[in-house]
Amino acid sequence: MLGFQVAQSTVSKYMVRCQNPPSQTWKTFLPNHAEAIAAIDMCVVPTLTFDLLFAFLVLGHGRRQLLWIEVTRHPTAEWLARQITEAFPWTSAPAYLVRDNDGAYGHVFTSRVRAMGIRDRPISPGSPWQNGHAERLIGTVRRECLDRMLIFGELHLRRVLASYAAYYNQARTHLALKKDAPLHRAVQRSGAIVAIPILAGLHHQYVRI
Repeated sequence: MLGFQVAQSTVSKYMVRCQNPPSQTWKTFLPNHAEAIAAIDMCVVPTLTFDLLFAFLVLGHGRRQLLWIEVTRHPTAEWLARQITEAFPWTSAPAYLVRDNDGAYGHVFTSRVRAMGIRDRPISPGSPWQNGHAERLIGTVRRECLDRMLIFGELHLRRVLASYAAYYNQARTHLALKKDAPLHRAVQRSGAIVAIPILAGLHHQYVRI
């Protein structure tokens, strides 16, 4: 306020820098509250006839569990709000919901989330790493499922994703879970090993009998 024109870069050069962040960082917040966080995201899936379908996924941070999957051609705010209600019935709603800033999440969606007592946490624009668990899940679904088969339509995609979700939750191990599945499996140490085909042999679940 003294009439001197000084560049911001000059000011920042001489400012005293804090050794520790003033508050909890985003990367610290996520693991500290993992059990109370759910993340949502959508991915576009082309069909054999070049129609575009939208798959909506809900992921629980605590055990990396795929909580909900649904498919639509037109993801409106009303439809998305209904999916949140279906994914978290009764008292199972998380404390925080992490999502991107897609325009489909309109006023109806945010009002529904608030009414359920969930704290809506949109990520910063252009920062997909802040919703990294959901982004990685979608990449996994693409690499291990959708990129390896042709989708004929909405009902077919729904069946494929339901089958993959069961495999993901019950059989697919995660390094973050110490090589356990999201739905805990006891270690089997005796019996013959049998391979159960999933998605026509695209994946297998190995169990002892």
